[in-house]
Amino acid sequence: MKTLFTPSSSQTVVNRSKFLTTLVPYSDFEGLQEKLKKEHPKANHVVYAVRYLNEYDQIVENSSDDGEPKGCAGVPALNVLRGAELIDVAVLIVRYFGGIKLGTGGMARVYAQAVKDVVAQSELIVYEKCVTHTFVTDYSSIDKTLYALKQYGITKIERKYGVNEVVWSIVASQERIERWKEE
Repeated sequence: MKTLFTPSSSQTVVNRSKFLTTLVPYSDFEGLQEKLKKEHPKANHVVYAVRYLNEYDQIVENSSDDGEPKGCAGVPALNVLRGAELIDVAVLIVRYFGGIKLGTGGMARVYAQAVKDVVAQSELIVYEKCVTHTFVTDYSSIDKTLYALKQYGITKIERKYGVNEVVWSIVASQERIERWKEE
């Protein structure tokens, strides 16, 4: 399985209809559909498809046609995510109607193509299940700890500063955390 390294977007135009496609990590999905609707008030539809692992390591999938004919938008987008073996991702497609009807089959093909286009230009990495690890250091160790974490590719880092200590919360694969702890 693969996942997304950084968010990506693309544009597909078919019969004057414009499809603006955004591929993001699943953690960024919440609220993004509403944000896109506000950014594109004249858009006809904002369709989405998501795939992620739940706490029981089961793949959860969901999609929305957002007013398009049933099964013509969200499902084809989801099928592309399945075919690319992507996990922990969400794809959102903003559609501006161009005046020419595509038909249900044509619409399904275009939505699938829009997702294929954004996946093709995205930087993908091998999926690693992440865990959260919390630990405490003193203030004198901040720079050294930050440097070591980045050396092991641990980039999701939160710090809370206390009176005499710093509480760290990091998110990474169990393997990366174990290698870092051995240092």
